[in-house]
Amino acid sequence: MPLSQELPDFRHVPRSVDAAGRVTIDERQLAASFFITRDTLQATWRPRTADDLRPEDLEPLLACQPAVILLGTGPRLVFPAPVVMAAALTRGVGLEAMDNAAAARTFAILAGEGRAVVAAFLVDGGEGAGGG
Repeated sequence: MPLSQELPDFRHVPRSVDAAGRVTIDERQLAASFFITRDTLQATWRPRTADDLRPEDLEPLLACQPAVILLGTGPRLVFPAPVVMAAALTRGVGLEAMDNAAAARTFAILAGEGRAVVAAFLVDGGEGAGGG
């Protein structure tokens, strides 16, 4: 699914999401989990699936001081464990789970509005991953 936005005022732009949930940021397809803010791209992030996500995995995201974390859970929406949700909510940060395509679209909108947002994308880099 291609995404487009003209003249964004933020640094890293989600361009597309394929059927496997791999996301293209700028001109680079990322085949492993990562997160972005308006100004940064962290191309490596430990968890691969929502079931693999632990509260401590949110620490680098929370360090960015977002108002909201958009959690892309791959090609389909999968809710993380309640303890993971609580790790953000108890710190006053919203955590919204959605599929990767919805997270990419929502990030583009919120970042375009100048909001403090982090989009974290779970990408299970299993068989077939690697940028193709």
